[in-house]
Formats: sequence, C-alpha cells, structure tokens
Amino acid sequence: MSQLRTVQVLGGGSAGSSAHVSSLAAGLVARGVRVTVCAPAELDRAYDFSGTGVRFVPVPRRSDPAAVAALRGACVGADVVHAHGLHAAVRTGLALGGRRTPLVLTWHTRAYAEGARSRLLHLLERRAARAAAVVLGTSSDLVDRARRRGARDVRLAPIAIPLSRVPSAARGDGKARAELGVVGRPLLVSVGSLVPHHGYDTLLDAARMWRQLDPVPLLVIAGEGRERGALQRRIRDEELPVRLIGSRDDVAGLLAAADLALLPSRWEARSLVAQAALRMGVPLVATAVGGMPELVGDAAELVPYGNAEAMARVVVRLLGDPAARERMAGTGLVQAASWPTEDDTIAQVLSVYDELAQPLAIGRGW
Repeated sequence: MSQLRTVQVLGGGSAGSSAHVSSLAAGLVARGVRVTVCAPAELDRAYDFSGTGVRFVPVPRRSDPAAVAALRGACVGADVVHAHGLHAAVRTGLALGGRRTPLVLTWHTRAYAEGARSRLLHLLERRAARAAAVVLGTSSDLVDRARRRGARDVRLAPIAIPLSRVPSAARGDGKARAELGVVGRPLLVSVGSLVPHHGYDTLLDAARMWRQLDPVPLLVIAGEGRERGALQRRIRDEELPVRLIGSRDDVAGLLAAADLALLPSRWEARSLVAQAALRMGVPLVATAVGGMPELVGDAAELVPYGNAEAMARVVVRLLGDPAARERMAGTGLVQAASWPTEDDTIAQVLSVYDELAQPLAIGRGW
C-alpha cells in the first residue's frame, strides 16, 4: 500500500486548533504520513508547521475563488483532507467539489451570534457538518450539536495540549511575579482574546468585590481584542486592581507564576488554558460551561457563567485557604494524568484516516 497522504486545513486558526494541528502534523509525519498544511502564512510563522516536516501551502482566510483554487490545488492526490473549524470545512468542501476524497472535520469550538447572524451561523454549521464524512467533536456538547446539524458520523475526540506548551519551571516563579509588579500580594491570571463571550466584564465585576482584601490581589489578563478599550476604561474609572498586558508568547509562564488561574468564558471545549493550569498544579476557577466539567472533573472550582458574586466568593475563599489551593494543585495533576496524551490523539485521528482511505485504496487497486 502506498504512503498515506493527508491535507490539514486551518481557517482563522485559534490558539487551540493551531497548536493541535502543529502537534498532529508532527505526529503524523513521524508515523510515515505525507502531510500538507494549508493555512494563512502568519500561522506558519507563529506555529512553525514547516519545521515539523510537512509541506506548507499558504492559503488566505478569504473564501474568494482564488483562495478556493489554491486550496483545491493543494488537495490534489490527497487520500484524506482534514479541516479544523467550521469555516475551514465549508471552504474545503467547495475546493473538493465532486471529488471522492473523504473530508474529516474537527469541530474545535462554538461560535455565538444573534439575529440574522445566528441564522447564518446555523446554516454554516449544517453545511460543515454535512460535508464531512466524519466529524470529530472535542467535547460531548459539540458532538451533540454536530448530530443536530445533520452530521453522518460524529465521534468524541478530546485533543491533548502539546506538552511543549507546558513550562518545566516550577510554579510561583519569583522572577515572573517581579516583572509583573506582584510582590507580597496574590497574582490572579486570566488568558484569552478580549471579546464579549470570554466574560471579562463579569471578571471585572468580581475584581471590584475582592479589592477590599488585604493585600489586594492583582488580576492580570493576557490577550487582545475589540473589547480592550471598554475594559481599560472600566479599570481606570473604577480603579480596579487589574492589568491588561496584551498578547503574550509566555502565557504558560504567566500561569506558572499565578496563585489562581481564572476562566470566566461563556463557553469552552477543552481549553488550553485549563489544561495548562492543571498540568502545572495551578488552582483553577472556571465557569461550568460546555466541555469544562468533563475536562476538569473535581479538580477545579466551577461557577455559573455571568455570576460575578460566585466568582468573587470562590476567589476570596481560596486566597484565604492555602491548604485548599494545595489540595486543588494535587487533584489537578491527577486529573491531567487521566487525559488523552498527544500520542492517543494522533492514534485516534490516524485510525479514522485509515478507515476512510481503505475503500479508496481498494478502488484504486492498491
């Protein structure tokens, strides 16, 4: 049988999906698979897909005829094409046209929209789900959603955080805390783009409640987005103990220095932030949404989305109870050890490829 040939397609490329494709591509190449990665050029610079031994084809985020034609050319001769995200799946379906090449979709995250945009999102989800021979949902609720959108074959596929993204340094790095100006006070860290569904307005409401502590904890938020101006105005006008530090390439190091990691999102699947925090033994307070409960089990404190009082109450309690934080750190390490490894993730995907490529191989007389 000839060497298996796959194409990995990224659209916008969130941090989670981009890190997953980097890990997956490297693992597939190591197992003798010929891999092409199609993604915007800036993602290759950020995640070094080319350095994993794949063929990299720059394809812009647009869905215009030129971009679809570039994607179509990259998929010639592929045994399986794997799209990561809904937009990538729809564009790839257009590129494949009437070809028999099977399409796999990994549904990494859930989008939110209102009004007319909500109806368009529903159509996008249906089109993506029905175009794929197999949909891999990263959490159980995404599996259920794909089924509701008409997917033919849906499977749970929890993806692992690449271990290279978890620092080897011990938690509580004094240098990192000093650089942030956190000496003699607790450090709280939250990471994510500054957009409404990440819940930072609620987190600022909570910060207003815990600023009466002595010493006052500092909340550091790493990320950029369209809400930055509004959030910064609130921090200034309300004199909140919060710093927005923008996008960082040392996110794992920031988490390693934290007393608590906070994740106030409206929805998460298998959050890279949550995975990194638990792997490093950093106590996590997160919202009980999406795939978060099945990811963390009893290893994190979960609160309702949008409930600032609940978030503040848990943070205050944990900051006042070092023994509880230590227990959470240990429980987090145990929970993290139960997650699928990168090898498990790659093996599951490869088994799907083999399953889909086998009928084609027989038809070609391999």
